[in-house]
Amino acid sequence: MEAPAVLLVMGVSGSGKSTVGALLASKLGWKFYDADDYHSEENRMKMGRGVPLSDQDRIPWLCSLHDILLSRAVASGQRVVLACSALKKTYRDILTRGRGAVPVKGDESAKERLAGEQLLVVYLCGSFETISRRLSQRKGHFMPPELLQSQFGVLEPPSGPENFLQVSVDQKSPAEIADAVMEALQRK
Repeated sequence: MEAPAVLLVMGVSGSGKSTVGALLASKLGWKFYDADDYHSEENRMKMGRGVPLSDQDRIPWLCSLHDILLSRAVASGQRVVLACSALKKTYRDILTRGRGAVPVKGDESAKERLAGEQLLVVYLCGSFETISRRLSQRKGHFMPPELLQSQFGVLEPPSGPENFLQVSVDQKSPAEIADAVMEALQRK
């Protein structure tokens, strides 16, 4: 099987998406993008106040990320690692299909999209306790630990027919997690 154009490293806040994503990009020689860098100031302020983002807050952000993936991964042939929470299947669909995945009355136009095999979801899963402990040790991030429960509440882990790998972050360092993903990629 040919390597995917995009690795989407997903999971709740504190699961290690940015750290593992950057490690994977370095090992693979791919470009790394952290979805947090593309949040609007309004979204950052909202989360900073301890208010979870709604779907309406996330959709423009996800559509923007989709456009980045298309222009930088698909159009240019560049392979990309994207660290993004992508907590719900609909969010992952938007990353793959863009606005065409968002139900809008009267708009059935098909937008450019990533083919299913072009995107591989790397789901970093872990216990609430492990991830909560990690978040409590993190400094200077706009996402407060108090929002972790809301993230677990909306989390829809990937399942078939999504193209995905699931890696536990419990009792593993980011380097060990990246190595596990690299091994799995070699087997695919």
